[in-house]
Amino acid sequence: MENHQKLIHTFGALAELGYEVAHKQNFQEMIRTSLHLLLGSLAIMRGGVARFSRFGHELNMLVMRGLGEEFPLSLSLCHEDERQFLTNGLAPIEVAQAKVLPFFQIYDRSFTKKRIDLLVPLVIRDDLVGVILLGEKANGEPYTAYDLDIICAMSRHIGVGIAQRNLMAELERRAEENRKLYDEMRTTYKDTVKAFATAIDCKDKYTEGHSVRVGKYSEIIAQELGYDQNEVEGVAIAGYLHDVGKLTVERNIINAPYRINAKESAELNKHPSVGYEILAPIHHPYADVPLAAKYHHERLDGRGYPDGLYDKDIPYIAKIVNLADSFDAMTTDRPYKRRRPATEVIEDMQRNAGKQFAPELVTAFCRGMLRELTGELREKRFRRILGRDYLDTEGVIPMLKNVLNGISPTTPLTLVSLD
Repeated sequence: MENHQKLIHTFGALAELGYEVAHKQNFQEMIRTSLHLLLGSLAIMRGGVARFSRFGHELNMLVMRGLGEEFPLSLSLCHEDERQFLTNGLAPIEVAQAKVLPFFQIYDRSFTKKRIDLLVPLVIRDDLVGVILLGEKANGEPYTAYDLDIICAMSRHIGVGIAQRNLMAELERRAEENRKLYDEMRTTYKDTVKAFATAIDCKDKYTEGHSVRVGKYSEIIAQELGYDQNEVEGVAIAGYLHDVGKLTVERNIINAPYRINAKESAELNKHPSVGYEILAPIHHPYADVPLAAKYHHERLDGRGYPDGLYDKDIPYIAKIVNLADSFDAMTTDRPYKRRRPATEVIEDMQRNAGKQFAPELVTAFCRGMLRELTGELREKRFRRILGRDYLDTEGVIPMLKNVLNGISPTTPLTLVSLD
């Protein structure tokens, strides 16, 4: 009957221990409860659980019970100690019989003072993850074979818990390293794109900064559309690189201080297709970037170039860059014309919504302006680009409200798609 009751008690303790290891979110609490279950199941007076650090070659105490404050919190191991523990596996080691190992010689005084009788190496899948130190039983009797079997079974649970924690910590560390590496690569990519955009604009002394501004306007539109951070970044990159094809256009055509003739215009109009040819072979993080370069001069009504596409056939990212590109062209000085007043630009966007520009993009762009001018949005996205006073003119806010109230969300030409 006594053995039967012991068996029931042992299985109950093992079940509780298994539950602790499997369900406890707090690692320290799981180890503490597990030690209490182990000590309580066999009425052991004192004990502790230590975690092995393979980098420091030491055992660091996680929890202790009855060992006192003077017991060392860190226990060094030499290679021979580690080898012997791995060879021994989960079998308990009698401290009195293991004095030959350097580990027990170094800490003999501490173990003797606290009457540590057993040490159980926690070896999981041929990997030392820690040890359990156990003192004498409350009744003063020696450990029986039955006791040692119970200790082995329960120690395995605790060892698995530590191994799982080690694995999770390693996965988290690697994930963090990969995240940092990814962030560094993205930063390098963005910096390279911005430097490339600056190089593109350097060829045209009259439109210096154009590609950078188009990138920023494209970013604003994407933000107003509710795109996530990754999508916004992709749209911005497309804006920065939309004119890359101009690198192959003669400088005298780009820098002409007059309206270029038909022959020169035909040469300039090749830059979207050339830009696509330059960008297409590159493995971009954002697949649509080359399409934006090729189609940012297409119009919804089919009167654009290079392919005269109608609305539903134009990649959506190209529609965004088209609006950003046109807005910058209207709001910056060119050699043959001054930039237009803000009210005229807004009126132009409204008039061409459904013809050149997708109406929902005009709405998003104007909404972004209005939110900034009314103070709803503290970030000065437009003012930093256009200058402090450009939008602060009479009639701009009423006109923006009129656009937002009057513009149709779609027209027969427009196929609204955010995919």
